[in-house]
Amino acid sequence: QVQLVESGGGLAQPGGSLRLSCAASGFPLNYYAIGWFRQAPGKEREGVSCVSRSDGSTYYADSVKGRFTISRDNAKNTVALQMNSLKPEDTAVYYCAADSNCWGWGTSRRPRQIDFWGQGTQVTVSS
Repeated sequence: QVQLVESGGGLAQPGGSLRLSCAASGFPLNYYAIGWFRQAPGKEREGVSCVSRSDGSTYYADSVKGRFTISRDNAKNTVALQMNSLKPEDTAVYYCAADSNCWGWGTSRRPRQIDFWGQGTQVTVSS
């Protein structure tokens, strides 16, 4: 059974950090591009970051560039998202996602094309 399970969400103060982790089971993670989407209340799901399966190239949304870092550990079948300098506008449910590639990760139609989703983890940034 294919599963993606996120962990590491929670409450952080503005300027703080959180580290999200996504563990895959039922398939080898290195067969897929892996990334993160997020969805805030009343907003569409948006692509945050992705790491390719081939050369490890990455995508970051402009809103998180320089603050978030994605990394994958194929031996452990996990992907992490290190989030630094958090802002209140980063508050959302964060979803791990697996697909064949990272192309168009930041486009509005991309969530409809994703092969596998995790259940989501809440990130709240507030003082």
